[in-house]
Amino acid sequence: MTSVPTPSRRAASGSGWLFATPFLVFFGLFLVVPLGIGLWMSLTDASLTGSGGSAFVGLDNYTEALGDSQVWQTLGNTVWFTILSTVPLVLIALVMALLVYTGMPGQWLWRLSFFTSHLLPVAVVYQIWNMLYQPDRGMLNGLLNAVGLDGIGWLTDEKYAMWSMALVTLWWTVGFNFLLYLAALQAIPDHLYEAAALDGAGAWRRLWSVTLPQLRRTTGMIAVLQVMASLKVFDQIYLLTRGGPDGTTRPILEYIYDTGFTNYRLGYASAISYVFFGVIIILSLAQLKISSRRED
Repeated sequence: MTSVPTPSRRAASGSGWLFATPFLVFFGLFLVVPLGIGLWMSLTDASLTGSGGSAFVGLDNYTEALGDSQVWQTLGNTVWFTILSTVPLVLIALVMALLVYTGMPGQWLWRLSFFTSHLLPVAVVYQIWNMLYQPDRGMLNGLLNAVGLDGIGWLTDEKYAMWSMALVTLWWTVGFNFLLYLAALQAIPDHLYEAAALDGAGAWRRLWSVTLPQLRRTTGMIAVLQVMASLKVFDQIYLLTRGGPDGTTRPILEYIYDTGFTNYRLGYASAISYVFFGVIIILSLAQLKISSRRED
């Protein structure tokens, strides 16, 4: 038999919707409505200049996007950057959290130093790393010269430019992942370590048999968040290299920006955005599927 909601339950349900209304209004205005407008725009030849109106062109923009070599080149650059940045951002954040959690002297200083860089705006990050990467006066090439090695074109050599962008991103954003790992470590029950110690497990055995398995869900979450963040890279690359040298660091978001705001083709830029959105959805579902299988 199904239970009939009592008046008190109905009142509680109504109060819940009342409290949720502000969020739903902002969700609709700032997410659902823009998504709908962007989808419609992707089916037109809308221009930033406003000339010629916005004639309906159907799927022509999507057909052009799928055959555009620049779309695939910039998408490949974005995926390569995601691979270069995600792996160290997960592993190094884990190592940093373990070092702090195990009781390093001056924990407050390490926590502050590990997380502070994440609070910096991208303009400050650009200024710092632009000076470090200077070919003649930069500190990094100065260190190489001090040990008898030739300087590197960190931002001008195709072999090193994308690695340089990954290094900047690692320094800038690893603090957030470090904080998530540290919170997860502090939530592990002490009795698990006590039971392992009673069984004669040493520090390394406790790490492999207790700590890392308990961090599996956190690692999966961090990996998903990091992949999503890396796929949306734009700011630091745009400021440091403008997509160079020779387009080797140009991400797809920069191509979308140039298409819409430099070439004024808003309709075509919207279509590329939705193609990229589809790629992100597919990768997210695949990553979640892999994570769920590992947990099972």
